[in-house]
Amino acid sequence: MARGGIRARIRRSSLYTFSCYRPQTSEEERPHDFQGPGFSRVVYCNQTHMHEQKPLRYCSNYISTTKYNIVTFLPKAIFEQFRRVANLYFLFAAVLSLTPISPFSAVSMIAPLIFVVGLSMAKEAMEDWRRFIQDMKVNLRKANVHKKDGVFSHRPWMKLRVGDVVKVEKDKFFPADLLLLSSSYDDGICYVETMNLDGETNLKVKRALETTLPLDDDHTFKDFLATIRCEDPNPNLYTFVGNLEFDRQIYPLDPSQILLRDSKLRNTAYIYGVVVFTGHDSKVMQNSTKSPSKRSRVEKQMDKIIYILFSILVFISFISSVGFIAKTKNDLPKWWYLQVPDREQLYDPGQPLRSGFYHLITALILYGYLIPISLYVSIEVVKVLQALFINRDIQMFDEETGTPAQARTSNLNEELGQVDTILSDKTGTLTCNQMDFLKCSIAGTAYGMKASDVELAAANQIAMDMDGHSQSSTPHSWRKSGHGLGESEIELETVLSSKDEDERKPAIKGFSFEDVRLMNGNWFNERNADDVLLFFRVLSICHTAIPELNEETGTFTYEAESPDESAFLVAAREFGFEFCRRTQSSIFVRERYPSFQEPVEREYKVLNLLDFTSKRKRMSIIVRDENGQILLLCKGADSIIFDRLSRNGRMYEEVTTKHLNEYGEAGLRTLALAYKTLDEAKYAAWNEEFTKARTAINGDRDGMLERLADMMEKDLILIGATAVEDKLQNGVPQCIDKLAQAGLKIWVLTGDKMETAINIGFACSLLRQGMKQICITTMNTDSVVQNQKQAIKENILNQITNATQMIKLEKDPHAAFALIIDGKTLAHALEDDIKNQFLTLAVGCASVICCRVSPKQKALVTRLVKEGTGKTTLAIGDGANDVGMIQEADIGVGISGCEGMQAVMASDFSIAQFQFLEKLLVVHGHWCYKRIAQMICYFFYKNIAFGLTIFYFEAFAGFSGQSVYVDWYMLLFNVVLTSLPVISLGVFEQDVDSEVCLQFPALYQQGPKNLFFDWYRIFGWMGNGLYTSLIVFFLNIIIFYDQAFRSGGQTADMTAVGTTMFTCIIWAVNCQIALTMSHFTWIQHLFVWGSVAFWYVFLFVYGELTYALDVNAFRILSEILAPAPIYWTTTLLVTIACNLPYLAHISFQRLINPLDHHIIQEIRCYKKHIEDHHMWRKERNKARQSTKIGFTARVDAKIRQLKGRLQKKYSIAYNSPVPPQT
Repeated sequence: MARGGIRARIRRSSLYTFSCYRPQTSEEERPHDFQGPGFSRVVYCNQTHMHEQKPLRYCSNYISTTKYNIVTFLPKAIFEQFRRVANLYFLFAAVLSLTPISPFSAVSMIAPLIFVVGLSMAKEAMEDWRRFIQDMKVNLRKANVHKKDGVFSHRPWMKLRVGDVVKVEKDKFFPADLLLLSSSYDDGICYVETMNLDGETNLKVKRALETTLPLDDDHTFKDFLATIRCEDPNPNLYTFVGNLEFDRQIYPLDPSQILLRDSKLRNTAYIYGVVVFTGHDSKVMQNSTKSPSKRSRVEKQMDKIIYILFSILVFISFISSVGFIAKTKNDLPKWWYLQVPDREQLYDPGQPLRSGFYHLITALILYGYLIPISLYVSIEVVKVLQALFINRDIQMFDEETGTPAQARTSNLNEELGQVDTILSDKTGTLTCNQMDFLKCSIAGTAYGMKASDVELAAANQIAMDMDGHSQSSTPHSWRKSGHGLGESEIELETVLSSKDEDERKPAIKGFSFEDVRLMNGNWFNERNADDVLLFFRVLSICHTAIPELNEETGTFTYEAESPDESAFLVAAREFGFEFCRRTQSSIFVRERYPSFQEPVEREYKVLNLLDFTSKRKRMSIIVRDENGQILLLCKGADSIIFDRLSRNGRMYEEVTTKHLNEYGEAGLRTLALAYKTLDEAKYAAWNEEFTKARTAINGDRDGMLERLADMMEKDLILIGATAVEDKLQNGVPQCIDKLAQAGLKIWVLTGDKMETAINIGFACSLLRQGMKQICITTMNTDSVVQNQKQAIKENILNQITNATQMIKLEKDPHAAFALIIDGKTLAHALEDDIKNQFLTLAVGCASVICCRVSPKQKALVTRLVKEGTGKTTLAIGDGANDVGMIQEADIGVGISGCEGMQAVMASDFSIAQFQFLEKLLVVHGHWCYKRIAQMICYFFYKNIAFGLTIFYFEAFAGFSGQSVYVDWYMLLFNVVLTSLPVISLGVFEQDVDSEVCLQFPALYQQGPKNLFFDWYRIFGWMGNGLYTSLIVFFLNIIIFYDQAFRSGGQTADMTAVGTTMFTCIIWAVNCQIALTMSHFTWIQHLFVWGSVAFWYVFLFVYGELTYALDVNAFRILSEILAPAPIYWTTTLLVTIACNLPYLAHISFQRLINPLDHHIIQEIRCYKKHIEDHHMWRKERNKARQSTKIGFTARVDAKIRQLKGRLQKKYSIAYNSPVPPQT
């Protein structure tokens, strides 16, 4: 908007409020007196060359959220890779492979290690490169910077320097922390949206110092010089202390002159500012933390398994070494044909201990197949493919913005299935911060026929309960007599049909009211038309909004400090009272009264504005109407307003209270409206005191203003109440409900006011009627208290202790508690001596809402939950203020909204809307956890089964270090013959499909309870591997030992026995994975049975090569094994024997102690979900975790209430005589 427009003519500084007031006399203002550590920053405005040398050389405006840079990538990435225990072992083995003691060639040990580590590092580099690209998009944004001689030019954000003068235009982000010098408004105010900082979408008013207001054009900066002395960089968003030295005067600076990086200029054509803090010195970056290296719990536990396997490896290597020492000392001298000692002296009967030590190292390498090197690379491949499926999920694609879900790192896929607590931002994440005016109560009469979302859901559920499936739940006498149901059925039909009728009407943003009694001037005919008139005038006058004319539609839209105010003004406009203009002293309303067809513009002179604060919970405006009458119009929380009513003003209190309770049960946000007429003389006396108080500059000015406002806001007359519905993002209540049914705990961390946060809690069903709210607040200590901080902490600790005790003593199993705490109190609650008690209280509550929290506090709360509970946390947010908690949580999810990409850049996963979190966790999280867990368990099983056979044979062959298998077999085992089936398990396995996952959310609890990767299951799989190895080795030895296996009478040599054993292992482990799978596609069949077929193809081709002659394996399949029936019968016998115990185990489990997914699989297998809907619904209800939050819990409470009413009506009808029918 150009200068001189409507907004530029409004001097908002003349509308005195508690939150924003500037004393009239500047000479009474004094500069801040500060010195010492923490206040050393000096900024020379428009003199950037002064900051080129230390100590005034500050950091650049370049920002980075990446894990690595060019210098740190190699050492840091290598460190990340060798944090993995298995990689450390194989590095050790690769080094030893360069020595003569290695049983394998150096290439066979080094090449796989380089491949595995290199692939993982390449994946890390690609993911970090994407973060770098996102960073550069921000760093390369253009800023309009003063060059010299009053000329401004564009420069990338990253090249801004401290002291630069910057011009920022409407709807642009501030590139750094700026000191506001002037704006397009005459009085130097500007409107700022701080959504990226504190989550609030309502606009904040910032104002420049009067002395810098003349700097309002480009050329005025030609000779501009000034110095700023201020605090050092710190993360406090709401404080700033400094002085401006300009024109030989010193002026104090406070937060109202500071424009923070990543906030946005709104409704102001332009501003001029000087850069104070750049880059990582800016407050938003001070609130961020370095990108952490995150590892999933499954991966950490996998390291413990590898420790166990390594211990087994060392143990059997030690046994092998002891056996070798005994053989070397006692038997080796007799075996003269071995020519001992050898040239390298590895076999020296004269020094058996040294030979034993060499053999120990050889054994450590030889038995290395116990530790699967391909496990990590297979998991990397699987996770990348899982991430690809998440990215391509069409049900998580936002069509409106064209944004898909994105797994920005695939390291944490399985962690999605183990989340215990979700910590969510509010604005932009849960809500779109849009209110709809839905209902109202005026003079004791309820208006508004449209049902809220809660009422619709309750009505639908009751209608379902009343059908044939639940006839048994309704008393037979009700159905027979019909008493009590007729009226309810009519009410339900009205509620259910209201939404369909509404869909045929054009939508008005912020207004969903439906009631012909108030529309189109029909209210003139109401019994209390005078009260209705006053009600509409309160809506249109009592606010701080500014109107903007929409030239296309000819109607006004409103920029309000809260979405509630905007909804009230839209409602007033639709009722015929259109707020159209505001000056510094008046409000103009276009009223369709006394004639609805002929609007009349009326002026109301604003005498005083008593602003809304979280402590007052009300707002009042004192105006003089055109008749000279002075009116106080007030709106606020009903508990506050009712306490201030006069005796004559309580006429409608009882019935209005009833309406307010009904609105609250319907999930609506409510406010009460009241007024009173003021006597001229009394008002003049009060105004004189109020003027004195507001011009005072002592520390108690706000207290004096509050007492005077409280004195005025008494003896009010109640008019009515409003009910607005908070418009959440699409699907948010349903998503929260599903997550609650899945057993997840949900905390809301927001920068909003406590009242707003509570109302949002009600809107998304984290709070509900009947839930006991525990509000922990900071007391107002007396200034004479010596240790004020200690007194506050003791008070907070006392509140926490009492609340914890109250929860413990609660006997009602259905009782639900909600904890609500503000940022000021939270600062004390997070201190070391209180935080554990605070966490205990919070964990005992059904929902937790932290309001007025800073980004740093969000991160600290997340850390407390993560470390205090020891369970997986997920943080989700959409703004720069959420980056700290996103990085601190085990999993960070960014909402890729329209307000910046900072949260997405710092996140592990990004989605376009909160509702997609449901599928991300309940479906993909469940699948990924189970797939990875089963995959890892199977990996250890097959490697134990294979690796131990090598040990058994070495013991059988006198601890000679000889392997029973040909080297090529061993190389192919992990790389080809068993790798693809296990990858198909990790990518395609489904215990149930996605639809069933959403219908049975309790299945998700298998992850947080770690049912598929606990030690019982891990040791079970390891035991299965041990059993398989024993069966494979000893059955083959027993069958082939000392007997002919070919028609010619030949006995089996080592190659024949080894090849048969290897064939048995391939069949056993591939049949095992087939038994493990619940879901088959053609890909699984191809990989599993194709791996078995490939073994025979390889064996045939390998036997035809001349290389096979060197290892006595020439035509091993075609001429030696295939013609021998014993080869095929042994393979069949060993395969059955290996898999029979597992088959018996899973059969017994499904029969005696089935898991949830077993029951669902059986129901679907026999088509019972189609044939018997009642049973399917019953199972679905059983599969809901008992929860006290969410839409379902709220609807259940509403159903209990409605059924109670029906019961009451039935009792009355049953006891009263039925009139005879004629």
